[in-house]
Amino acid sequence: MLYKDTKISVLGDGGWGTTLALLLAEKGYGVRLWGAFPKYTEEISRKRENIKFLPGFRIPESVHLTSDIQEACRHADMAILAVPAQFMRSVLKKVRKAKERPLSYVSVAKGIEKKSLKIMSEVVREELGRVPLGVISGPCIAREVACKMPSAASVASKSPELLKKIRKIFETDSFTLFENDDIVGVELGGSIKNVIAICSGIVEGLGFGSNTRAVLFARGVAEMARLGQAMGAQRETFMGLSGLGDLATTCLSPQSRNRWLGEEIGQGRALKTLLKGTEMIVEGVATAEAVYQLAKKHKVSMPISEAVYHTLFRGEDPRQAVKALMRREPYRENQ
Repeated sequence: MLYKDTKISVLGDGGWGTTLALLLAEKGYGVRLWGAFPKYTEEISRKRENIKFLPGFRIPESVHLTSDIQEACRHADMAILAVPAQFMRSVLKKVRKAKERPLSYVSVAKGIEKKSLKIMSEVVREELGRVPLGVISGPCIAREVACKMPSAASVASKSPELLKKIRKIFETDSFTLFENDDIVGVELGGSIKNVIAICSGIVEGLGFGSNTRAVLFARGVAEMARLGQAMGAQRETFMGLSGLGDLATTCLSPQSRNRWLGEEIGQGRALKTLLKGTEMIVEGVATAEAVYQLAKKHKVSMPISEAVYHTLFRGEDPRQAVKALMRREPYRENQ
């Protein structure tokens, strides 16, 4: 079954949402791309290009642009949730009020809601009830996927039928999905890695080398797994695409917004100035606050994430974040 009759709305016209809209349109699906700002949606529709978030890629006429959430919901069997994590709840409230709703949902957002400390699947459940839900997360730089460079991600759901459907809808010759039933682990991996990536940028900004970055990868994965296990996730999930894989991509890619911000912080620039100077959402900033609170709540040792939090919000010397890489008591690698 190819599910070619499935109508899809992508909620969120950022780089990743636009990339997925292009991928699905090329596969022949009827796609609507929803954006929150009418003027910019009109500009994208007129120019057939997302200048801010995915420049250089033409958006075909088969992708219908809209800023009307009612329209986006009415014409969708499946909704792709691609809005930033801190805005997810407000968008879902609008979806809940729609006269007609999509039948199933796929979250591709990476982040933890700062106020509630909820992952996105929990936010979806709270706002929409127990709707059929899948989660896609992994080492996917939007521009590389749009360029059809070989890429892969994890797809998680409690429904085997929905997992199969999502895979069939999204997979191409260059984009592969690997099935997982650990929604919590897949979402946490995709979220916490943004915090570790800020530390990776700090390491780069301070001029440290490959040895330091290698320690960051190893200890960063250990932190992710510790919190994940405390929250009910499977440890092995963090060794896969949505954990170690996504962490490596975000820490190494020059296109990573989180790494960029960390590098600027490492070179002495102020957080407020950096955030004012970009229209892009740097998810790791809000997630750093949430992870700091979750670590305290679950009594989990996360020295790297804690150091990033103190660097961003308490004005601590960025070099303390690097010192945190080497701090772990007791000194056992598997703890």
